Amino acid sequence: MFFDKNRSSGVEWLVVGLGNPGEKYENTRHNVGFLTIDQIAEEKKIPVQRLKYRALTNTVELGGAKALLMKPVTYMNLSGEAVGEAARFYKIPPDHVLVISDDVSLPLGKLRIRKGGSAGGHNGLKNIIQHLGTDQFPRVKIGVGEKPHPDYDMADWVLSRFAGEDLKTITAAVERAAKAVACVIQEGPDKAMNKFNG
Repeated sequence: MFFDKNRSSGVEWLVVGLGNPGEKYENTRHNVGFLTIDQIAEEKKIPVQRLKYRALTNTVELGGAKALLMKPVTYMNLSGEAVGEAARFYKIPPDHVLVISDDVSLPLGKLRIRKGGSAGGHNGLKNIIQHLGTDQFPRVKIGVGEKPHPDYDMADWVLSRFAGEDLKTITAAVERAAKAVACVIQEGPDKAMNKFNG
């Protein structure tokens, strides 16, 4: 049974923050997944910089379980390559692959936890669904707000940086998202949804 093998490697969860690597993308709307992983790492006082499975990684105790924190270095639209590789290596079932992503359909700073579902036009999620062969994996979505007007290019919007009040709002949201991740692991997605999908 794969659980015994899984136990021997110790890792029970993958916690994947989505984003794009490199300074050019730091603190952009598309990188709130990375920001959340950084937040967890800061709280746990560990660096997330070991390059494994095409991601910057480290293992951490989170919500009473051993989790591998991941920041894929593949660029957003190929995130599934990193996730698929790590999931196969540790034999992690999809319901223990927790993905943190930005969501342009949610108001800035609002969290939405889901147990699964479509990618909703998000290329990172789309690629993970492709590599896991299912859309039934939990996610913590962080609202980055809708683009300011219909003609605004979506790529320009998600790659824009937070500033001023927006930065304060997103910083607080990322702190809440880090707590939501631990809650999903410890108490399950349903309880986490009740607590954080305000």
